[in-house]
Amino acid sequence: MLTYSFEAARSEPLYQHLYQCIKNDIMQGVLSPNEKLPSKRSFAKNLGVSTITVENAYAQLAAEGYVYSLPKKGFFVTDIRNDLSREKEKNCKREEKEQTEQKRYLADFTSNQTCSEQFPFSIWAKLMRAVLKEEREGLMKNAPCAGILPLREAIAGHLKAFRGMDVEPEQIVIGAGTEYLYGLLLQLLGMEKCYGVEDPGYHKIYKVYKSHRVPCSYVEMDGAGVVVSSLEDGGVDVVHISPSHHFPTGIVMPVSRRYELLGWAAKAEGRYIIEDDYDSEFRLTGKPVPSLQSIDVQEKVIYMNTFTKTLSSTVRVSYMVLPSHLAQQFRGTLSFYSCTVSNFEQYVLARFIQEGYFERHINRMRNYYHEKRDLLLKQIAGSPIADCCGISEEDAGLHFLMKVDTDIPDEEICRELDREGVRISSVAQYYVNPPEKKEHVFVMNYSSLEEENLKKVMAVFERVFARKRKKQ
Repeated sequence: MLTYSFEAARSEPLYQHLYQCIKNDIMQGVLSPNEKLPSKRSFAKNLGVSTITVENAYAQLAAEGYVYSLPKKGFFVTDIRNDLSREKEKNCKREEKEQTEQKRYLADFTSNQTCSEQFPFSIWAKLMRAVLKEEREGLMKNAPCAGILPLREAIAGHLKAFRGMDVEPEQIVIGAGTEYLYGLLLQLLGMEKCYGVEDPGYHKIYKVYKSHRVPCSYVEMDGAGVVVSSLEDGGVDVVHISPSHHFPTGIVMPVSRRYELLGWAAKAEGRYIIEDDYDSEFRLTGKPVPSLQSIDVQEKVIYMNTFTKTLSSTVRVSYMVLPSHLAQQFRGTLSFYSCTVSNFEQYVLARFIQEGYFERHINRMRNYYHEKRDLLLKQIAGSPIADCCGISEEDAGLHFLMKVDTDIPDEEICRELDREGVRISSVAQYYVNPPEKKEHVFVMNYSSLEEENLKKVMAVFERVFARKRKKQ
């Protein structure tokens, strides 16, 4: 007769504890496939519990497929080995298919994907178990629109330590991706305002604004970032910028332009700056550049960031920091929205930050990307293409620029590299109004680069660029 102790049950229901004990024995092979379980009455008597306790435990096991019942015969252990083998086989085939589709390229310098080996799975799993055990009440409550307080407190602490930003948890709003937060901002700031985005820049931002049918225009840039006079000329009310590391040019906005921009915002009521700080954690040399929000004394900067770069592109958790008056307005007008990130994911991420894992992860990833970048730069410098290539903006973020000395159109170079298994984009692709001076500059996003393919990638560059030189 099976015997289990209920001393460890503590506050959980007895049937739940019994269910877990039997389940563990099934998973570990202590109970064999098709083995008959004790009758409910005799089992209850042996354990010293009620028949209802055993009945509920069996019902839960049956509902999850760990046991099955036969009429007038009782409950039997399911042969889960075959189920697990079939599931494992399905997973392997699915992974092989996904890998085949993803690895059509030797290297994809346009991808933001991160290597799965770098994700802290064991720590994440440990925190998930702890949250399931210790946050049951919180998991079953509806989170406030802005997100659960522990995560907002954790983010506020991180911003204070890492970015020198002194913000309150009440100023932070959490959402599933920055696109969702943009939609909230448009409702908060007003659909009638004119929103400005950088040219060149990340085109998706413009598409998001236009999909909401708000006035939106591209703003000219120079070597220091957004040209402030173009904001005045274009009638822009709210400008969306990435001053710490612009994509794709890699520009880091100098402090003089930052104060000039803050001055523009302070000139009129209703003007704001959206500071997109999406990869500021990965400044590879020197100290992190202070955020624009940290020097704003007029409450004109809305700070936005995401965990997709630091953790994984599939971790859809982003946040924005609103000026105090906008945070109050948000609570008064938009608090009817439900938070789009599950409580479970929020609690796990909060612990990940609070217990110091996030900081250690960032440091480890910074070293990892630093080594990967240095290896790529070393390969380029030591290859035959070094005499026709120049490197710039390599000290921040996860991409740098490679300028190629050629008269061949960028589109043709990209097509030939693509045929050879290397995917790449040019800076020109991100312009709406390209400059008159034609330069052949390519964006080298190395975050998903696999080091074992590096020599093959360099061989592709050498072949393609050699053919280009012959055509000149």
